[in-house]
Amino acid sequence: MDKHNLPSLENYLETETPLDKVTHRLLKTAQQLPYELFIETVAQAPIAISITDKKANILFVNAEFSRITGYQPIDILHKNESLLSDKSTPRQVYHDLWRTISHKKIWQGQLLNRHKSGRRYLADLTIAPMLDEEGKITHYIGMHRDNTEQYQTEQTLKNQKLLIESVTNLLPVALVVLDELDQVVLDNHLYKALVSDLDQKEPALYFLQLLREEMAEQWQYNQEKLQGFSQREFRVERKTKSARWFSCSGSWFTQTISLADAFFSQENKRYLILTLTDITKQRKQLEEIHLQSLQLMMAKDEQVRSIRETLLGAMHQILLPMNQIHAAEQILKLKQDEQQQHLLHILQQIQQSGQEALDTLQNCIPTIAQTALMSLNLNQILHEVLLLSQTQLQTHSILVEWQPLNQLPSLLGAENKLRILFKQLVDNAIEAMVQAATEPMILKITTGCDEEWVYACVADTGAGIPAAKRSKVFEPFYTTRQDSQQAGMGLVMAKEIVGQHQGFIEIDADYTLGCRFKLGFPRYNNSRGANK
Repeated sequence: MDKHNLPSLENYLETETPLDKVTHRLLKTAQQLPYELFIETVAQAPIAISITDKKANILFVNAEFSRITGYQPIDILHKNESLLSDKSTPRQVYHDLWRTISHKKIWQGQLLNRHKSGRRYLADLTIAPMLDEEGKITHYIGMHRDNTEQYQTEQTLKNQKLLIESVTNLLPVALVVLDELDQVVLDNHLYKALVSDLDQKEPALYFLQLLREEMAEQWQYNQEKLQGFSQREFRVERKTKSARWFSCSGSWFTQTISLADAFFSQENKRYLILTLTDITKQRKQLEEIHLQSLQLMMAKDEQVRSIRETLLGAMHQILLPMNQIHAAEQILKLKQDEQQQHLLHILQQIQQSGQEALDTLQNCIPTIAQTALMSLNLNQILHEVLLLSQTQLQTHSILVEWQPLNQLPSLLGAENKLRILFKQLVDNAIEAMVQAATEPMILKITTGCDEEWVYACVADTGAGIPAAKRSKVFEPFYTTRQDSQQAGMGLVMAKEIVGQHQGFIEIDADYTLGCRFKLGFPRYNNSRGANK
């Protein structure tokens, strides 16, 4: 190659092409190097280089050019670059190429070329115009490499990614992959749908919290040992829609970090595949069966409670005259009048008969079997009570505002006693609204918590209870139609059940839309029992 036929380095320094100060300094330094060194650098460069005239006729090729294209210098010199073209590259690409370089700009892109043997390969090509002292184009220099294998690898990875996404989107469960920082790296369509369905910005984080609370130390152990878990079931409350049930399963796996920082260290990163299966339908079926058994059990409890209330009411009615008789007896004893001794004897016989009747009634009162205390979620108890009261609520067109706290801690309690407690409060609320005939009739139930207590409120839009009579509604056999409270032992029993759970029950004095009962129970600080 004749050096006099090529533009000198000075030409580049004088062209209109903008150069920064560092580049300009490097070019000045390069002038001091031997010219032959530049020739050998181009000749031995590990990238295919060709120099052409303005019409793309090849004037020079290096060794790498011959290796990639299969053409030796004797085969290709003074022939046009178009000899390399496979003719399948769109014409628009060539049009863009020539328009770019003719405007003294560098073009970069990919062309489909044909090897001398006839084999196609993808050329990753850069073409730059070379300018003379007047800034006119004299030659073009082209540099390219065979990008076929890299392109095929990239396409294979892309196709595999699309295949994985297609498969995950066809799965009948919500799937999400999370890294060690709980960041979502992959999900499917069903998972994305949960964002709006569950009113959660990132449903995975919600379920992770539930899983960690329930599994406690087991979560950390499984994570470190890469041991999965399966069929962890959770109930998810929703503000404006019915609750949903999900079964959670997960598996951990590790993958080598692909970032440049880990090139020599071969570090692994841990991921979690979490699947969320909607089992609401199955749980509803089980819930219907459970509800039927609850109705039978509650009916039996109601019968026992009714018998107890009747007998206790009879004993209460007997006690009043017996107390009067006892007072008369004490008066006669103080007078010590012999004429009234016969009357005193009669009073004593009456009192003895009355006591015998009380003892008989006491022995007839059915006992309530003690139930074991267990970790309970109050949302589930209230949900069951609403189902048990559904017929009454629908019959009287009562609107239910059910506003539970989603992540409600557990409490330690007797399951059926708590059902009886809240069933009594709901029944009272229904009766109060029906008697008051208010419009609209709304039953509002909410739950909440703080660091020590789990709370519940049962509110109605009935007539309410006057402040002077609020303390009396918890007294035995207190009743007043104006208060719209049932006669008997209902609220007495409710207060007794609350007391057995070391809780409190009170009427909210600030509530003006009807009546609202506020209840609190000690929070059960056992992480394994939360929110299941």
